[in-house]
Amino acid sequence: MATFPDPTDRNPLANDCRRCSDLADARCRIAWGVGSTDATLVIVGEAPGAGDPDADRWRGGNHTGMAYTAGHSGRRVRDLFEGLGYRPDDLYFTNAVKCFPSDGEGSNREPTPTERANCRPYLLAELERVAPDCVVPTGRHATESLLAATDRSVDGFLEAVLEPIRPDALPPILPILHPAYRDVWIARLGYEPDEYERAIGEALAGLGAGVPVT
Repeated sequence: MATFPDPTDRNPLANDCRRCSDLADARCRIAWGVGSTDATLVIVGEAPGAGDPDADRWRGGNHTGMAYTAGHSGRRVRDLFEGLGYRPDDLYFTNAVKCFPSDGEGSNREPTPTERANCRPYLLAELERVAPDCVVPTGRHATESLLAATDRSVDGFLEAVLEPIRPDALPPILPILHPAYRDVWIARLGYEPDEYERAIGEALAGLGAGVPVT
């Protein structure tokens, strides 16, 4: 069972942020990164979802103020890495965009390029503070937001999944599927679920970011 993060490990980088007026107006809370600042891995999502304010605990970052705390994606991605043997203290979770991008009807929309650019300084500040062995973006938008900081891009996201990227200005990057879409795309990559998870562990070990020895 996934470990729910300790709220004291939340890492707010500002008291408030209104760089994106649409996001500031729609959000309940800013979903700051959460986890150990000595983490081995930084896992980067796209943006918090609308969440469920009535959930017992896993209400989502829009309500908890902590990245990857939604009932589906949050628990699933945390289960993945804990299942590979990483301890909660080995992991830091954040998003490329820290606020819920509403479609105006209560659901998510894709963050705009401007919104990703406005939030990127926060993401880069987190990476500088944590200095992980590897950064793991989940999904296309998180991957593109990271690579934009290095003036790089990906032509096709599926072709980039589990293909290590070694930019000069950032730690190694290992793109993986977003947990919300993993079941849809995993077969396209030629994996069964267990094989895919093992492949993630092997790729991280190959980057020197395997499960820390205790």
